[in-house]
Amino acid sequence: MSITSMENILRVLTAFNPWWRTGSIRPEFRKTYKRFAYFETINHLEHKDIRRAVVLTGTRRVGKTTIQYQIIENLLSQKVNPKRLLFVSLDHPLLKLCNINDILTCYRENIYGDEDACYFFDEVQYAADWDMWLKTIYDSMPLSKVIATGSASPVLAKKASESGVGRWTVIQVPTLSLYEYCEILDITDRPTLQADERPSGLVSYTKREWNDLFTRLSPVQKHFHRYLQVGGFPELALSSDDYMAQNIMREDVVDKVLKRDIPSLFNIRNSTELERIFLYLCFSSSNIIAENAIAKELKGVSLQTVRDYIQYLESANLIYRSYPVDMSGKKVLKGKAKIYIADAAIRNAVLMQDDILLNSKEMGIMVETAVYKHIAAFYYQSTTRVGYYRDPKTDKEIDIVVDYPTGKIIVEVKYREQASITEKDAIYQFYEHANSAIVVTKREDDYGVTDTAGTKKLIRIPAYAFLYLLGNAEKNGYKGDKR
Repeated sequence: MSITSMENILRVLTAFNPWWRTGSIRPEFRKTYKRFAYFETINHLEHKDIRRAVVLTGTRRVGKTTIQYQIIENLLSQKVNPKRLLFVSLDHPLLKLCNINDILTCYRENIYGDEDACYFFDEVQYAADWDMWLKTIYDSMPLSKVIATGSASPVLAKKASESGVGRWTVIQVPTLSLYEYCEILDITDRPTLQADERPSGLVSYTKREWNDLFTRLSPVQKHFHRYLQVGGFPELALSSDDYMAQNIMREDVVDKVLKRDIPSLFNIRNSTELERIFLYLCFSSSNIIAENAIAKELKGVSLQTVRDYIQYLESANLIYRSYPVDMSGKKVLKGKAKIYIADAAIRNAVLMQDDILLNSKEMGIMVETAVYKHIAAFYYQSTTRVGYYRDPKTDKEIDIVVDYPTGKIIVEVKYREQASITEKDAIYQFYEHANSAIVVTKREDDYGVTDTAGTKKLIRIPAYAFLYLLGNAEKNGYKGDKR
């Protein structure tokens, strides 16, 4: 019997789809908390006028597969025929040897032959010509639905711009925001916020309103440090063993991506250089990176290899690249990118620094990494660019610039006991060119509006509050959480 015989394929599919027999998903796959990406996916799938397949992308362990199971559970609760629902993990050793046509033929001939099936493809990038098959399903089966996942964002986005135009939407699933972290842990004293309570709206608050808001937000602060250390991944955030959670993060989120996923996707024979470059970037997170400096530091690694591998790491959702933005709005600047590790917890797990909470410099890097991640994740689906600004004359820098069609938001991270802003700071010099200017501070009492000589004002807000309020804005904004 051939390894990829119909009998063997059917055996694997039956194991992946227990609801064909039982009518329900397995208890261990049930997760009550639903991430923002779940509601965003549901909105696309249930839209009355516009039909779309959905491709969820994000690094390992962020909950992409869980979202698929939650959608399956939701459909089963609506009395959808269980055999209409096909879940396929294309990362399975046997299914990697098959093409999608063999899998679909086996399913249609043995389980369900009508055209209104719901297809759930997990880790779709491992299948040859997956984009053409999604296109075929979309075009030839107008009653079908497709929800796929993948770990290589630019690869998926490129295919979407080719075969997927008008057919599917790529939805990013980032690591947990601080807001989601508090929700998933069901923290009992988390604050209740209004839909319009968001960072940029605080400029009009009175002193009494500021004090009231921070009285409500104060319980979040005691969870902030653990969030930075292990909190970006749902399963690990729920663990009571932080040391074990960090070990799993290194093994599953980092090692498997560096030693298996990226080499497999991009035909890398030796992953050692990839690991060395990623370690370098972990040490350098939140800094502007010169690729030739990396090649020089890591002797024996060519400049082209550095460029390629940084692109691969971004593809695997392990890093963000932030590019310079011109404050005048006249042009898009070309320049060196800032590198951010995709989650502060990943950096912490890789570097294994025991004194991280006592090291002010390291804490500053972790907080800026978290701030950038939250902002980039919030704006990823819009036409907005998220970058940084460096004055070519003075080398003074604004950490984060949100450049959207109608203006700019500038953010400076000052995670220190005395986070003073003077006329010499870049954010003070350019805040008049922005719609909002925000200084992210450390102390819980370091908040409010700073009066300036200009017509606009600077908002000062502690890091934990800024991240939590941005999560509240995300929940009540375009992401579509309808709970």
